[in-house]
Amino acid sequence: MNNDDVIQRLKAAGLALPRPTLPAANYVPFTRLGSLLFVAGQTPVQDGEPQYLGVVGTDVDIESAQAAARLCALNVLAQVGVACEGRFERVRALRIGGFVRCTADFTQQAMVMNGASDLFVLALGERGKHARTAVGTHALPRGVPVEVDGMFAIE
Repeated sequence: MNNDDVIQRLKAAGLALPRPTLPAANYVPFTRLGSLLFVAGQTPVQDGEPQYLGVVGTDVDIESAQAAARLCALNVLAQVGVACEGRFERVRALRIGGFVRCTADFTQQAMVMNGASDLFVLALGERGKHARTAVGTHALPRGVPVEVDGMFAIE
């Protein structure tokens, strides 16, 4: 699988790899140590604007939260593309972390994060399967409902 394969898989699903977003504070978008790549948390930002604002369980339904998680994952994948110089055939997802801004009684964080997990498998195939955490929280930057980070191997 190469960069074209990833782009074609996304295109067939009506998606596109976005331009990588710039950090919003004092951090870098990713760090690499040997073959390990750590991508900083990415929010559902499109063309510089946050999307799907609100709290899951009141303002944002599960389907919209999954779409937000998918957009986060696309932004993670864009950072991975920079780090691997577009050579996605060398990339394997290891662990994905997700934060869901939700009500105190909301318990379907895993369902929300399926939006991100499904995207990684769609784009990377078997190499997109990963371990994962999904955590509920009361606040996220800029009022977004989901944030996703990731750890990858570049072989």
